[in-house]
Amino acid sequence: MRGKAAIGRAVGLLLLAAGPPSAAFAQDALQPYQLVRSLQLIQDRIAGGDHAALPMQAKLLEMTDARLRAADAEDFKDPKNFRALLVYGMSGGNPVTVEAAASRAATDPQNLAIAKGIVAYLNGQPHAAIEILRPIDPMSVPSDLGAFLALVKGSLLATDEPVAALTLLDEARLLSPGTLVEEAALRRSIGIAATQGDAARFALASTQYVAAYLYSPYASQFADSFVSGVIALHMSISQDKLADITAMMDPEREKVIYLRIARRAAIDGLADLSAFASTRAEQGRNGVGNQEDPRAQLYSSLSTVTSPTIDDVRAKLGRIDRGKLSESDRALLDAVQAVAGEVVAPVPPTAKDEAAPAGSAKADKASAEAASASQADADALPPVEGAISEQPAVAALADPAKDAPAVGPPAPPATAPSSAKAAATVAAQADAAAVVPASAPAAGSGLDPHDLTDAAMISARRQLDQIDQLLGAAPK
Repeated sequence: MRGKAAIGRAVGLLLLAAGPPSAAFAQDALQPYQLVRSLQLIQDRIAGGDHAALPMQAKLLEMTDARLRAADAEDFKDPKNFRALLVYGMSGGNPVTVEAAASRAATDPQNLAIAKGIVAYLNGQPHAAIEILRPIDPMSVPSDLGAFLALVKGSLLATDEPVAALTLLDEARLLSPGTLVEEAALRRSIGIAATQGDAARFALASTQYVAAYLYSPYASQFADSFVSGVIALHMSISQDKLADITAMMDPEREKVIYLRIARRAAIDGLADLSAFASTRAEQGRNGVGNQEDPRAQLYSSLSTVTSPTIDDVRAKLGRIDRGKLSESDRALLDAVQAVAGEVVAPVPPTAKDEAAPAGSAKADKASAEAASASQADADALPPVEGAISEQPAVAALADPAKDAPAVGPPAPPATAPSSAKAAATVAAQADAAAVVPASAPAAGSGLDPHDLTDAAMISARRQLDQIDQLLGAAPK
């Protein structure tokens, strides 16, 4: 009840404020802990899908920042106000404000250490932050502070100590269920579980996220991690389990997820997964199919480009509306059409073939040499790379026109025919050429950024690094 009263008063103040809130106005009205509680309530509404609360969050952050800048040692004698300062910092607050306010507070050494660790975290110093925060057990401090502390520590340890990170993220959820903290902890757990190869944990966390937070403004980050995880764990997650998770989504979001999976799987040479995902995207739900969606038509064609029904595939490709495809998908369509044309094109006779009569030993030898050269060319083809670097907007999960798949680890196909492999490689190279500068460093990986195939791999790794950074970013 007190929390609701605080948010009611905060709303009243916001309506009265005609411009940026003054520190004196906020100081006279509410204590720091009351403002921070109001901020948390707003953020929890946002996590549940109330996007209309986003402007309110921005205004409350301004008011809270002004109030904390004006706070003095007397204010921080109340432990609730100092904890509010720490929570404000971990809720996307200003590190300068946290550092300045903490310097005026007379509190115990552990709280000051937490403040110092938070400032290092917000200033992009993860190694310093984790060394400061490592000795502090989130379960030993009040739950309002412990939940955020567990989330921050889990994020910091995600790359180097993933098992410990998952434990901390579980603690964050335990201490703060149904909040933005739980939303962020679940979202980050999904990415870590995928990199760890933990299919059961990945599937459970994904199910829990879809059930509670599918309409969060951060759901596009979930979609990135989910699609990448499905690709990475395709040998461990059954199609039935995948269908169970997506069945909890609304039809439009389910379609977009399947389109993204189909594209990634096709480029990575996972023909079975691509065919399954593209079929589900085309089928739709509740009697509303998506057979006319040009992306579904394109991705379903990728897995059948070398099949016996190649003429049907070519006809299907020819009916695709190029104007409704993204630039990278248009390049992919061009590559697939080129390969489909090569599949049905007659093999031109060589000069040796023309000179030797059919059935002669010389002709047989020439045929064998041509077959050997063809196989050598096929073996020399570079592996398929996933190199799409387009970053989805916040609404990417809901708006298929803005959909762009996150990139995952490159994986060469195990059994894909060489022509399908070539199509995916051409598409990956086209994407890489568009997004990777020629001077991009290979980061000591031994890859040549001037080579299109190596550039595709560099781009893929760069995208994975960005996802890791998202896992460590402060919740905003």
